[in-house]
Amino acid sequence: MTDQSSADPYAGNILISPLGPILSPDQVLKRLTMLPPLPPDPFVVPKHARLYHLMAVRDFHLPSREELRTQQTIDLSVREGLRYRNPASARTWMTVAGEEPSQDGRASNRIAPRMPPIGGSAVGPSGVGKTEAVLRALHCCYDSQVICHPTFPQITGPHVQVVWLSVDVPGSGRTDDLANALMRAWDELLSRYVPDYVPRFEHTLSLRTRKGARMLTEWRHVASSHFLGVLHLDEIQNLFKISSLKNRRSAKAAKGDIELSLVEDESLKWILTLTNIWQIPLFLTGTSDGIGALTKRLATLQRIVSFGHHRFDPFASAGDENYRTFMNVLGRYQYTRVKIDVADVLDLVFMRTAGIRRLIIALWVGAHRIAFERKDDELKVNDFEEAARTLLAPIAPSVNALLSGKPGALQRYEDLRPIDSFWDAYWSSM
Repeated sequence: MTDQSSADPYAGNILISPLGPILSPDQVLKRLTMLPPLPPDPFVVPKHARLYHLMAVRDFHLPSREELRTQQTIDLSVREGLRYRNPASARTWMTVAGEEPSQDGRASNRIAPRMPPIGGSAVGPSGVGKTEAVLRALHCCYDSQVICHPTFPQITGPHVQVVWLSVDVPGSGRTDDLANALMRAWDELLSRYVPDYVPRFEHTLSLRTRKGARMLTEWRHVASSHFLGVLHLDEIQNLFKISSLKNRRSAKAAKGDIELSLVEDESLKWILTLTNIWQIPLFLTGTSDGIGALTKRLATLQRIVSFGHHRFDPFASAGDENYRTFMNVLGRYQYTRVKIDVADVLDLVFMRTAGIRRLIIALWVGAHRIAFERKDDELKVNDFEEAARTLLAPIAPSVNALLSGKPGALQRYEDLRPIDSFWDAYWSSM
């Protein structure tokens, strides 16, 4: 019989116990999968009502292998980060207070080992599921986002622990806007979970003159004192200025040589400090241009993705086994009286979506809408062609660029820029 304390490497840590058990891969897969209710009987439910049942297909989700790896990276980050910040340790409270233990004597070094930077990242073009993978891992694999401890070490009365927080980097890329987003997200979250919560950042957000660096420091101190498990920053490419369309069409762009420039250095400095000194794990998601610029422009920042870098790509081809599995399961969700053989549209759907999951779902829904406009109540191959030509027409040029794989074509779209980063090569070889 296995001793429980030896089976759980984090036994006794007040921050980790409420997270729930460490899940097996099968348990994670079950939690991440989302299969909507099967279609109603088309001979009973009228066509106009079936159109609304069809909308449930937008919730359809089959996790990929990379998504399972992403969940593991996030969970390792959270639990390992909290292991180093055990409130039973004196060094933890010195870090929370903004102090660094003295390195002069041996005694201070024996308090606890310093936590190495913990971070991860996910990269890929829009619509491949990287952000969805992170949010599902956070929402589905923890019992609660906020944990209310009735008692807590070194604190009189109850204390609140925040397991995770997810925020989009604002489009401006400015430090004050990033701080504003973090503060508002924090207050909104705790207002939902904590009775009679008084917004912590209300005064700062009401000021006419805002200093981004000072706001970020204030937010960091609060997040540290509430033992934030992991901060997820999405749309990380917004920290950089996008080159003009003219530059992206240039000969230099065709070779993939265009680099982005930072909006403000202060944001990246703060992110680096967050992981290096204040010991808050970080997970970044963004398109190839943003992640690529991070690793190229600030070499030391590579440390924050050393815990795991995940590349999310469209399905490779119409013959891809994963693509066929995805389509065969999706094929169960046909809402017409006369069904189509999924094998008849495999090539067509791939060529009209470049294997991007979000576009596949959009085309599936669009084809049904076209079919519902006829009297025969049958889903046909031509319905997919017509939906692509009309309802999804604006995405055709970007789909063609992806299918071509040519850097010059991809550079026309700021979120399709290919990268060749150190971490991309390192993790793909593991």
